[in-house]
Amino acid sequence: MHIHPLISDSATLANLCARMADADYVCVDTEFMRESTYYPELCLIQIADDKEAAAIDPMAPGIDLKPLLDLLVENHDVLKVVHAGGQDIEIVYNLTGKTPFPLFDTQVAAMALGQGEQIGYSNLVDSWLGIAVDKGARFTDWARRPLDARQIEYAIGDVTHLSKIFPKMLERLRKTGRGVWLDQEMERLGDIANYANDPDLAWKRVRISGRKPDVLGRLKALARWRELEAQAKDLPRGRIVKDETLGDMAGHPPRKQADLARVRGLSATWAGNDIGGRLMAAIEGAQPLGEDELPPRDDRKPGLGKEGSLVADLLKLLLKIRSRDIDVASKLLARTDELEALAAGVRTGLPMLEGWRFDQFGRDALDLVEGRLAFAVIGGKLKMTRTEDAA
Repeated sequence: MHIHPLISDSATLANLCARMADADYVCVDTEFMRESTYYPELCLIQIADDKEAAAIDPMAPGIDLKPLLDLLVENHDVLKVVHAGGQDIEIVYNLTGKTPFPLFDTQVAAMALGQGEQIGYSNLVDSWLGIAVDKGARFTDWARRPLDARQIEYAIGDVTHLSKIFPKMLERLRKTGRGVWLDQEMERLGDIANYANDPDLAWKRVRISGRKPDVLGRLKALARWRELEAQAKDLPRGRIVKDETLGDMAGHPPRKQADLARVRGLSATWAGNDIGGRLMAAIEGAQPLGEDELPPRDDRKPGLGKEGSLVADLLKLLLKIRSRDIDVASKLLARTDELEALAAGVRTGLPMLEGWRFDQFGRDALDLVEGRLAFAVIGGKLKMTRTEDAA
């Protein structure tokens, strides 16, 4: 594989992207900093197909990234391969308003191949290629220039290794017939809604007890205000106001701006400055949440009382057994909220009762809930048994 020197000019980048536009797949990774900003600061982009690889400097003066971004979001003939690519996709979305398509995430694929739910990149490389990744440069300040040769080599390794792993993974998925298992997960990963950061939905990320409509209405207004402040100032949300302080103010709102001086977690200067005024305007304009917006009650699912909780526990045990037997990450088969819903009597709208998930787990889960399946210890190993067989 040909490794290019660091690309820092538009012409070289455009030529690289023109060649890669005909590739079957490209592997993509990014290096960024976001400790002190709301939006991740893009510092380096690495890309490779099966023939060549390069690191691109997005901070180089005058460089035009459009050919690269078009390759990622407009060229639907080239598969984009990432590993745990949520933050890489977020960066592309912030730059284009779109997500890369089509997508293949090797961490998700590893779930279908029995390598756990969140295998790290280093472990993935070791397991597929027998190579120990040098982690010496992982704490690099990627925004600092110039980058030295070791840093660039480390960064490019993220995509050169991936370009060798992907075909091996694809072949094993084909042999096992598990490629179709990943379609829904890849669609979910590329869903624009995951990266939009809608200020009106920001309150859902803040943990708060209770379901009082007036309290949650204030929380919604405060979280929206914080999101807009953080975006405008390009600062992390917590640098504006921490979650605990938002929750406290939602439950015990200050009556006037002067009261902000006594709110724990706020600067006393907010009692008289503009940002304090905007905070108070958010509180004063808050409306109670409507019934359709309220979060589920504590029991979360209708009818999930003590007996339902026991059934949910049995379903979790069944999930462990089934994922062990077919060597797949349990998270790919079903999620906890689905198990609780099934235990509570829900029979529609659950992914585990559809398609391949139903064949691999959902049918057994339904049979367990409805009394057609039981557990037994056979040969010292916990297994599932049909109740008619046991009789």
